[in-house]
Order: sequence, then C-alpha cells, then structure tokens
Amino acid sequence: MQNSMRKRGQKVIQKQGLLGLIILLWLTACGTEQLPPSALEQVQERGQLRVGTLMNPTNYQLRNDIRSGFEYELAQGFADTLNVELEMIPAVDLRELWQLLDTGQVDLLAAGLDVTDQRRERLRFTPAYFNIEQKLVYRQGTRDRPRDWSQVEGKIRVVTDSSHEELMLRMQAIYPHLEWSATPLYDADELLEQVMNETIDFTLVDSHLLDIKRRYYPDLSIAFTVREEVPLAWAFPPHGDDTLYAVAIEYLGQQHYSGHIAKLSDRYFGHVEEFNYVDTRAFIAAVETKLADYIPLFQRYAGDLDWRLLAALSYQESHWDPWARSPTGVRGMMMLTLPTARSMGVRSRLDAEESIRGGAQYLARMKSRIPARITEPDRTWFALAAYNVGMGHLNDARIITERQGGNPDYWIDVRQRLPLLRQKQFYRTTRFGYARGDEPVRYVGNIRRYYDTLLWLDQQGKIPYSQPTEIEYAGELSDQ
Repeated sequence: MQNSMRKRGQKVIQKQGLLGLIILLWLTACGTEQLPPSALEQVQERGQLRVGTLMNPTNYQLRNDIRSGFEYELAQGFADTLNVELEMIPAVDLRELWQLLDTGQVDLLAAGLDVTDQRRERLRFTPAYFNIEQKLVYRQGTRDRPRDWSQVEGKIRVVTDSSHEELMLRMQAIYPHLEWSATPLYDADELLEQVMNETIDFTLVDSHLLDIKRRYYPDLSIAFTVREEVPLAWAFPPHGDDTLYAVAIEYLGQQHYSGHIAKLSDRYFGHVEEFNYVDTRAFIAAVETKLADYIPLFQRYAGDLDWRLLAALSYQESHWDPWARSPTGVRGMMMLTLPTARSMGVRSRLDAEESIRGGAQYLARMKSRIPARITEPDRTWFALAAYNVGMGHLNDARIITERQGGNPDYWIDVRQRLPLLRQKQFYRTTRFGYARGDEPVRYVGNIRRYYDTLLWLDQQGKIPYSQPTEIEYAGELSDQ
C-alpha cells in the first residue's frame, strides 16, 4: 500500500516537474521575445531623422542646392547630435503637415508651430524655443489704421488650420461684424502679397515673418498686435514612447544654455526687428534708378565676396554716390579714408571703379584677419564692423565680451558690448580707447537688411541689370 502510494506520489511529482519545466520554458520564451524598437532606436537604425516642415523664409528654403532656414539649422544640429542624416520633408500646407506626422512619415514637426490649446489635443509639444507676436496687417495708404477689432472693416483672410484661424473663430464670437475667411490655397507669404496687391484688406502674420517681408514690402503696415509672447515649439505624435521626445527636449535645453539658439535667431531675425519705412523705400528706389550702372564693377571686384554684399556695403557708405564726401575726410563710393585708399593702391577715391576695387580689397583684408575659428556668417559681420570702426576697437569689444562672460566669437554677444566703448569705465581699460561703438552695430544691421533685400529682389528678377558703361574718372589726385 505504501509502495503504491509512493509510486503514485512519484508520478505526481514527475508530472508537476514536467509542468513546471514547461511553464519555465514558456516564461523564458516570453522573456526573450523581441520588443518593437523605440522611436529613438528607429531613427538610429534608419540612420536618418525625418523632419516635417513648411517651406518659407523662416523655416526652410532650398535655393541653388543650398539649404537654409532657422528650423533647418536647428534640426540639423539635432540630427548631428544623434549621429544620423537629416531629411527635411516639406508639406504643401498645414493639413498635409499633420498627415505626415499622423501616418508616421516624419519623426517630428519643425515648422514654426505656435502652441495653442486646440493643438495640444492632437500634438505633443517640446518646451518653447522662441517667442513671437502675431499682428493684423494691411497696406499703408489704403485705409485708416484700426486700433482694435471693433474698428476693423474689410476682408480678412487667413490660412486654413492655422492658429490664426483659431483666433478668428474666437474673435468672431466677440465681434460679429468681422468679415473673414480661411483658405488652404495660399500660405502666409502669399497672403501678404495679396494684401500688397489689394486683393484682400487684412491678414494675420507672425512677427518674425513680417519683419523679413517688410524689407521688400515696406508698405505693409501693422494695425495692432493680436497675440503677444506666442511660443514656438517642435511637435511630436501625441502617443508612443518618449525616447526621441526626451532627447529632443534635452537637445533644445542645451542649445538654449549654450547660446546657440540666440545666435541662430540673431542670424535670421535679429537684424530685421528695427524697421525704417523711409529708409527702406529710399533703398528700393535707389536699386531701381542707380544700382544698374555699378553692378558690373561690384561683380568684377567682389572676389570671394558676394557682389550683393559689396553693393549693400557701398549703399550704406555713400548711397551709391561716387562723389560722396563726409566732414571726417572719407570719400567716394566706399567712403575710404586717405590712408586706407593709399594702402589699397587707390589713385582717386572719387573714381567709382577705383573706390569699389579698394573697398572690396579692404573688406577682404578685414575678413582675413578675423580668427579662423569664427564661422560664417559671424565672420562677415565682424569684418563689416572692422571696416567701420577698425580692427583694434573691434578686438577691444571682443575682450570686454569675454570679461563679461559672453562669447567673443559670437556677433550677437559682441554687438551688445561695442556700445560700451563710449563709456570711460570700459574704454580706459582697452588698448585702443574710446570709440563710438554703437555706430558699427547700426552699420552692420543696416548692411544686413540691404543685403537681404538685394538677395530677394535678385531672386525675383527685380534688379535692373545693364551693360557696363564708362564712368567718369576724377583724375590722379593724391588727396582724394
């Protein structure tokens, strides 16, 4: 009896042991089951970061195989951090942009998207990397300026699915008289052109895009600000793992901390914030009436420089007047001092060709003296500042910048300290002493704006080119 029970017990134990082994093997198999790769792993395995965007002057542009744009450069830095290639995938409009993200064709959106409550319901945003304002704009001279929504009379058109459309829906509930529409057929750029063509009366626009467009369309006038401190951020899918999202947040934080985002925003937007209607109109008029005669000379002597940059410099100096003189003794198209002219082999500063050649050579010399570690475009801005205030004073400002904890190789940091050369407490500790340091700041800013305008006008085919002409030569006068 006992033996029989013992045998049955052994069989039960054997069965239990077999069952336990089966369970153990099943658990082991489950433990080794491959989990799907995370969002970050997918990007790294693919070797490519796919970023959805909208093509415009503030986000991403591709011209002559050269890619540029605030969002593009910021995204390129992120791709470099991940050690992968960057693929920018532009959408036609916002609807297509949402679809790219929803269908997994892109990993994130970097398109100057402002954060709204409605968008938070469908997108997951990073912390803001930039803040803008939104403006209601119209063409100057077509109507009296409205000061608030109650005074707005006329057609307003905005982009479908934009935050501007969200705002108009809210405003219409408060101001039923507003006449407005949303369109998927045009982007913000095109709506500004429609305002200029008087096809529509008003549109809403983000301030950084408006700042750029007013360089070409000075008659775009601001009625009033409709939203202040609007945050811009990258957008991710609302669901899924946080791996890529978390790395993006860390990257943007590092870019803020290092000052790179501030440098990037200065590169694209810093020089266009100040707008002078009269000066912009005068510059465009001068392009139409004066520039054509001198384009062959700017092109001939530009060397490695962009001839349009050289032309912008010349306009800042003399308004393209070969006979220009100043009380301080500088003269000609490039307003050279007599010692500078002599060092450049210029026989007469009042001869347009001699002046342009000498000015181009002098700017190239200034650029060659900028430390090699300083990258473009800051290298060019430093060279322009040195052309105006001298290399010695520029280096003094860079030393002050370093003393104050700024980056002496960043134009955005140095331009903040250049005006300190007017103050005794600062210039008395420098090698070259007092200087009107605020002047090169305005000087470089103006040239950058003129240059941007020339680039755009040239791309639009609006610069009147002409055949080279004989320009009067003033003679070999050593004091000219």
